[in-house]
Amino acid sequence: MMRLEGKSAIITGGARGIGAAIAEGYAREGARICIADIELKTAQETAARLGNGSFAFPLDVTKLESIKACVGETERQFGGIDILVNNAAIFDMAPWGEITERSYDRVFAVNVKGLIFMLQEVAESMKGKGGKIINIASQAGRRGEALVSVYCASKAAVISITQSAGLALISHGINVNGIAPGVVDTPMWDEVDALFAKYENRPKGEKKWLVAENVPFGRMGKPEDQVGCAIFLASRDSGYVVAQTYNVDGGQWMS
Repeated sequence: MMRLEGKSAIITGGARGIGAAIAEGYAREGARICIADIELKTAQETAARLGNGSFAFPLDVTKLESIKACVGETERQFGGIDILVNNAAIFDMAPWGEITERSYDRVFAVNVKGLIFMLQEVAESMKGKGGKIINIASQAGRRGEALVSVYCASKAAVISITQSAGLALISHGINVNGIAPGVVDTPMWDEVDALFAKYENRPKGEKKWLVAENVPFGRMGKPEDQVGCAIFLASRDSGYVVAQTYNVDGGQWMS
């Protein structure tokens, strides 16, 4: 039996990486999906692979009118929203004395503001019938890192928001939970590696290799490693799970 049959979902940042892997997992379980991503062409390609009425929407999570339009179009096409995966995020890093206001504003606009207001809009749509909301945090939200202050702070905020929203919305039958991936081999990690190469004076690829070597599981994560937890949190099996953030990181963090 397909665990998400008849369900509809929005996945922000769903065009590639972890978002696309979760979308493919949800589609296998019977869900129809809005791939909501600022990269429309890639989102359209991902939605086409999924079939089952899935579609792409050019979402910019930093703009409230774009969020409202995305939610409205998903309601129009699917008749409602059962699942939201708040996955859209960006990364930046710099030594403490070189953090810029522009970098701070950009990271928090996507990773925190966009997540809050997407969650708010979808929760309003879910009230009266319930639903599942999954926020993608990070192991970076569990601890500070000398070169990654702003990103770590943004992902710590995601964990905190998950707790607060979970408590606020469960009385409406809306379960809010999160996933904290560890180091995952996605196109974003190539950008991360390049920044570490710059600030730690390393050859490109060395940081990625060192990080992978230190994962207790024995390798970096793959986007597909996040799918099982994401399906569980979207399904009825997680009905009594509220305000939790699960570490899916190969054993890197225990909490």
